[in-house]
Amino acid sequence: MEDNTAISFANVGARYDNAREVLSDVSFNISNGAFYFLSGASGAGKTTLLRLIYQLHKPCRGQIKLFGKVTNDMSRDDIAKLRHKMAIVFQEYSLLSHMSVFDNVALPLRVRGLPENQIKKLVSKTLEWVGLGKYANANPKSLSGGQQQRVSVARAIIIQPSILLADEPTGNLDDENASRLMELFIQMNKTFGTTIILATHSTKLMDTYKFPVIRVENHKLSFVGGKTSSAQKADDIKKIWKGPKPQNYFAELSKQFDDIENA
Repeated sequence: MEDNTAISFANVGARYDNAREVLSDVSFNISNGAFYFLSGASGAGKTTLLRLIYQLHKPCRGQIKLFGKVTNDMSRDDIAKLRHKMAIVFQEYSLLSHMSVFDNVALPLRVRGLPENQIKKLVSKTLEWVGLGKYANANPKSLSGGQQQRVSVARAIIIQPSILLADEPTGNLDDENASRLMELFIQMNKTFGTTIILATHSTKLMDTYKFPVIRVENHKLSFVGGKTSSAQKADDIKKIWKGPKPQNYFAELSKQFDDIENA
């Protein structure tokens, strides 16, 4: 029987230096294609959990599996290969100011060694998808906060990751830009089956979209809420969307990706 688990933690503990454990005895399984909010007070361990998943931090005990593979004793090369299936989006955008918008988005493809003609097509289509096609040659610093966050999302999704981790991606955005960003994530989850964990402090965001929540409190994790389909969430967007009528950009982008990659 095929294992449908994307992320698995078994009795994981995490600490920094010799301090008290930030997370203790954390055990859970997250299926492929799931969408979870990650909630908790500042300093509770949300970012630590994301860092553990993305293999930026090693547990002090316990076992982590990604895509069915134990990561604890993996080599750097194996971890690098694993990260090719994952992407992370930060609240502070983490864009390189000495590069254009185009080059920021192209960076993960160049790291993977794709030919430039293919990169050009993929980046152009992705920037169109996030509504920034005309800003390809702009410096990220010249863009608004919402636009910079969409560049960050474009850079993350261009590799079509199996797992997307988002650390407070809407924290610096107004309601309209936060809704737009959520629409992009939901389309990604629905169309590509991407497993998404989105850390947020926003009760409004969680109340609006009602995805199940991973709560971090007192060094432990708890899960709140059942499974809710991304298709239902996509329908719910229509009721709250404040801008132009949403389009399923990702369905078209996905087809274009396939066409470009098979050319």
